[in-house]
Amino acid sequence: MKALAATIASLTLFASSLAHAGQASSSPASNSVTLDDVRSVSPALERFAQGTIQGDLWKRPGLSPRDRSIVTVAALIARNQTVEMPRHVTLALDNGVKPGELSEIVTHLAFYSGWANAMAAVAVTKDVFAQRRIATDQLPPASPTPLPLDEATEARRATGVAQNFGAVAPGMVQYTTDVLFRDLWLRPDLAPRDRSLVTVSALVASGQVAQIPYHLNRAMDNGLTREQAAEALTHLAFYAGWPNAFSALPVFKEVFEKRPG
Repeated sequence: MKALAATIASLTLFASSLAHAGQASSSPASNSVTLDDVRSVSPALERFAQGTIQGDLWKRPGLSPRDRSIVTVAALIARNQTVEMPRHVTLALDNGVKPGELSEIVTHLAFYSGWANAMAAVAVTKDVFAQRRIATDQLPPASPTPLPLDEATEARRATGVAQNFGAVAPGMVQYTTDVLFRDLWLRPDLAPRDRSLVTVSALVASGQVAQIPYHLNRAMDNGLTREQAAEALTHLAFYAGWPNAFSALPVFKEVFEKRPG
């Protein structure tokens, strides 16, 4: 797991401040937009926020509140939308997402949404962790013992990518194997099913539909049900916008139809 040691170190630059954090609080950070703020600009938007989002969407039974928080945080990081991030990182903790899992989500999305987006998420999340008195001993180590690797499946993936793109960008192909699939995806503090949910959510949120078939199939192989995948897409319509969700709909449909059973 040495390939990610520098990544984890850079994503926890602020960790030493956590032990000296001030008051604990479960309230959103001060720069979050409140319902009063929304009402002062758009009473209609405040009605949708309270009625449709809080009163309906988050209570739908197809996806647990914990999973909805994972989807939402992934979408916000993927879209670099830091205004809503403090409230939703806090809500994720309240909904049962562990600090170590949030740490892994930020790390994972450095690769799937870009380094700058991950660093923006670090700047927000470190403040929430400080408020909750979450110290580094509650976070995953830089180089944990990896999960077992399915050698046959990984060999097929690596061979296919090398054959198609090895002559185009050999460095990228090598990093994809060594850093992503033989390191990042084997980190044990975010379950493979949840890691896949984060990835699919980020792809939908950023409009990267070409990558969805592989990762949605992988998510369902990792235990995400069809109902959960469909509900995640519905949730993302609100947090990533209807066009991104509708662009992903035909891809989800095709994956669902081609899967056995």
